[in-house]
Parts: sequence; C-alpha cells; structure tokens
Amino acid sequence: MSIPGKEIYRGYDEFGVIRVLDDGNKRYLSFGDVDEQSCWLKSEPNIPQHEYVRAMLLVLLFCEPKRCISLGLGAGSLNSCLHFNFPSLKQEVVELRAGVIDAAYKYFQLPRSKRLLLHQMDAQDFLQCVESKKADIIFSDIYGADGLDEQQLRPDFIHECYYRLKPGGWLVLNCWRDHQGEATIDTLRELFPDIRSCATQSGNWLIFAGTSFDTQSVKQLKIQARELSQQLGFSLSRSLNKLEVHT
Repeated sequence: MSIPGKEIYRGYDEFGVIRVLDDGNKRYLSFGDVDEQSCWLKSEPNIPQHEYVRAMLLVLLFCEPKRCISLGLGAGSLNSCLHFNFPSLKQEVVELRAGVIDAAYKYFQLPRSKRLLLHQMDAQDFLQCVESKKADIIFSDIYGADGLDEQQLRPDFIHECYYRLKPGGWLVLNCWRDHQGEATIDTLRELFPDIRSCATQSGNWLIFAGTSFDTQSVKQLKIQARELSQQLGFSLSRSLNKLEVHT
C-alpha cells in the first residue's frame, strides 16, 4: 500500500532513500516506497499521530523526567511533543542519518532549541563514547528501511542504556511483534526489576524497563493517565489498558 500525498522531497545517502510526502493535511517521512516512518498533522504539530509513539509516552506515568535521551529521531514527533509539553525538560537525540535530521527541521518543525541537543552518529557509538549526564528516560526507536535495527536488543546495548539511567530511570524500547517473548524479557531481567510491555494494533511491541519497581496501583495509574492525557491532547487509556507486567 503506497503512502498518500505528493512527494515534496527525496534524498539519498549510503543507507538508502529519504522521502517526505504531503497530502495537504499531513506529512509523512518514509525510507522506502511503502513504509510510513513518521506522520505529522499540520494542524496539531505537537501531537504524535502514530499509536506506538503515543504509547511510548506511558513511561511518563512512572517518572517526571528532567532529562531524556532518544536514540533514533525519525521526523521528531516524540521529541516535539516532549519539548512543547515539558518546558524544563532537556533532551539529547541521537540520529545516524544527517538527511533525516535535515528533513525533521525543514519539513516537520523540529524545534531548534538549547533544550534539544542533536548528535549525528550511531546510537551504539554514542552510548560507548559520548559523555553526558544520566537520564531519567531513554527512548530507543532505531528503525531503517528494513525494519528494526537489531542492535537495540543486544545485551551490550541494553547494558549501556542501563548505565546511562539515573536511579528510578526507565528504558523504553520500540520493538516489533516478532520480538515478543521471554528471550527479549530475560535479557532485561538481568538489570531491570520492573518490566512492562504494550502491544499496539499496528504491530509494535513496546517495552518499559525500570531501574526500580513502581508501586502505584492500577487505580492510581488510571487517574494519572487521565490527567496526562488532558495535558498531551490525546488519550493514554487504551494503551494503559494493554500494559502487561512481566513478573
């Protein structure tokens, strides 16, 4: 199934094509002919349109972040949402492809701000080589034209993320339904006492791994979700209802 809209940009690098399409109301970032990497609604530029991006923000029920790291940028919908809604939050974003960064700024209104620092480099290299303050949340969403970058499921990658987190911090992994299973969870269990997951209708499988166990009741989480939904401009309730705790 092709992506709707008129192609308004096409670029190439060593990893393939980068496309931006516009249908009048929405813009799409794509790394191929049929994949929809990111979707951006012009009338609501700070509200993520993809279900999986909204679901990733469930992590905000477990901590109030002052600093976060995002591995993988796309069109920056997650980062724009966080920047708009949390004025004191500082973000570091790591993106391998310079063309993706350029497209996010030019076509998707990614904020240019001292609170949003971008690194154009490989995520693993960043984790191993770049010194920065520890984060409350690490979002890992590393995809290319062929799907999930398998590096974000490797034990060494998970360990590097863990050591970048503050006490009480959380790692959020955007995986695919093919990765559902105890093998992936077991890798995380070695380090993280609190592991939860949420499957989306689009086939994404999100993992939330906490460095300490969150003791809130289901009722408390639902109350928080309603309040946060009002702030963000979209409902978190459906995703929260799908959240599974791995004991």
